[in-house]
Amino acid sequence: MQRMDHALAQIADRVRAAAADQTPLRIRGGGTKDFHGLALHGEVLDTRVLSGVVSYEPSELVVTVRAGTPLAELEALLAEHGQCLPFEPPHFARTPADSATVGGMVAAGLSGPARASVGAVRDYVLGATVLNGRAELLSFGGQVMKNVAGYDVSRLMAGAWGTLGLIAEVSLKVLPVPPGEATLRFDDINQADALRKLHAWGGQPLPLNASCWVQDGGVGTLYVRLRGAVAAVEAACKTMGGTRLDNATVAPDWVACREQTLPWFADRAAQPGHALWRLSVPPTTPALALPGGAQPLVEWHGALRWVQAPEDAGDTLRAMAHAAGGSASVFVAASACTSSASGQFDLKSRALEQIHLRLKHSFDPAGIFNPGRVALGW
Repeated sequence: MQRMDHALAQIADRVRAAAADQTPLRIRGGGTKDFHGLALHGEVLDTRVLSGVVSYEPSELVVTVRAGTPLAELEALLAEHGQCLPFEPPHFARTPADSATVGGMVAAGLSGPARASVGAVRDYVLGATVLNGRAELLSFGGQVMKNVAGYDVSRLMAGAWGTLGLIAEVSLKVLPVPPGEATLRFDDINQADALRKLHAWGGQPLPLNASCWVQDGGVGTLYVRLRGAVAAVEAACKTMGGTRLDNATVAPDWVACREQTLPWFADRAAQPGHALWRLSVPPTTPALALPGGAQPLVEWHGALRWVQAPEDAGDTLRAMAHAAGGSASVFVAASACTSSASGQFDLKSRALEQIHLRLKHSFDPAGIFNPGRVALGW
């Protein structure tokens, strides 16, 4: 265990008291992802007092940062050195006062448009310092990729939604901003043809980075972003076809895709009772016959499909996803209560469920951290 500074010691005292009194705690940074998850219970335990960059070695492509540090602040620092978080974590900051944190980024484990090409949040977590449910400060991993001694516990924190412990500090691998970039637009293309193109391109040595197929006014459009060496991007533009867009002009659209502020997402407000569903399927899955003839927004070269449908369509959507070898879950609930989304991935394995429960008990024996935030009785 490590020594604690004053701010972390105060948090540890609160965790210790909560464990003794069986008082649930809701770990919270900027709160920009409060809309996602089964429930929000417990007294708020604010991580934003744990802020600041601990160390940054641009030449080593590693940054260590405290969990309450604003994500925008970290991204700005990396940009000054021509580096980035390649998995493009969403902020979901809907007002100027909103500010996603680095700890929330890791805890949520959500990635943006480039996820299918560059990997997920967990792939960039090198190490983490975590306060467990016994108020013990534990460190896992390190600051290098080859630190493989023992279990890779630090990456368990990615996507655990704070149910295993409070992330105090995290070390992340970062990468240089690719020198070459281009976005190609393919007009008047239906979903089936777009998926076929993406599948074909996926089998070729092309610098695919992100993709988005969306239907607007009954007309489908496919956007494909290329990133990599300048020569590779230029060669791909010549062979793939489509219309090349100006990078500066289209950049805000990719941000809007990441942040779910594109008009397609906003249209859900005009459909009372519709939730935003997240279907994760193999990228080779053909177009699905969705309830009510709904047309999805397709990302990740076909592997991620956003669907607007009533929550009572859940059985149908889950059956479709399972038949394709994937899963379906509500990402944003239909109700006005933003904490009612069923953010889970339909685990059907009893053995896997037991592993999750044992992990939870090992890290948080009193069950005080974010109770009810995810499924499996947590």
